[in-house]
Amino acid sequence: MPENATQQDLDARIAIARRNIAELTEQATGAAGAAVEETIANRIAEQQDLLNELLKRREALG
Repeated sequence: MPENATQQDLDARIAIARRNIAELTEQATGAAGAAVEETIANRIAEQQDLLNELLKRREALG
């Protein structure tokens, strides 16, 4: 993401990351097998890291 992302850009990306986490969480409830569960858990962790970074950048904008 560009360093000069606007507040609107960040808000849109935050919404997408939150939606992705919700969808992955739903997938996890129906997942069977350790490999699938681990893959989903890794994807959730990646999305959470992204969300945390976006929220920090959004907060820095004021």
